[in-house]
Amino acid sequence: MQLRTDLAMEAVKSLKSQIEGVRQVKRTEGALKITQVTIESEAAARRIGKLIGEYITIELPTFTDNCDNAEEKSETIAGQIKNLLPQKGLIFVVGLGNEAITPDALGPKTIKSILATRHISGEIARSAGLDSLRPVAAMAPGVLGQTGIEVSEVILSIIKRITPAALIVIDALASAETSRLGTTIQICNTGISPGAGVGNARPGLNEETMGIPVIGVGVPTVVDAQTLARDLLAEEANDAKHLDEISNKTMPRGERMIVTPREIDLLIERSSKLLAMSINTALQPDFSAKEIMALL
Repeated sequence: MQLRTDLAMEAVKSLKSQIEGVRQVKRTEGALKITQVTIESEAAARRIGKLIGEYITIELPTFTDNCDNAEEKSETIAGQIKNLLPQKGLIFVVGLGNEAITPDALGPKTIKSILATRHISGEIARSAGLDSLRPVAAMAPGVLGQTGIEVSEVILSIIKRITPAALIVIDALASAETSRLGTTIQICNTGISPGAGVGNARPGLNEETMGIPVIGVGVPTVVDAQTLARDLLAEEANDAKHLDEISNKTMPRGERMIVTPREIDLLIERSSKLLAMSINTALQPDFSAKEIMALL
């Protein structure tokens, strides 16, 4: 049974042995645990099922029970995002997902609190004391079922028009462990494959397809039911008979089931606010959190 996870750290852990072409560094900053996984070779990328690049996993107290020191957390997260971005130029921030489906609403919710500044320039910016603002464009393009247009087509057409220096893509992720739901943030420079977490992968958003650096930012909000069942059954799940039983019970009518926390609405609300604050801080280092909030 294939492990379904968007987290590189979990994918590496599932191999249960070190492989050549993968570096992993762990450290702690305050209450946050940071794990940086670097995939350096094509062979390692194939083994792990991820693209070559940097994957930063930040573990923090659960969003649903702990909202203390939000500014301190956002500064740490912002530092990780900033390290992956070009120093100058327009940044295009896109929130993926369907706001009508709570576990998938992270992207659109985050975009509502992103400070868009591309339109603030020239004399208006100078007279308002905002000439040091970095230009930022932001949007939530919806999903294929709502628009009839692939998200990748929408984003690429806008990139060709406004020519940003980089793209930041925010999306809900899938984890292999329920303990990571609402307690983990992944930041990477390999982009995102929309819908991959729920088995509905759309064309990938990465530097190869978009033509510019793509930074993926996400929070796990769901666990695949088959993956969860395998973890709960532990060694029994390695037996072929039990694998068939798991598949039958977790895929009624052949359809995959997804598990999400009961308090998912609170998780999405708080994680989207923290991600937005972190991205704003990374993009506008000359402004304090209070100044950014005032501008919003």
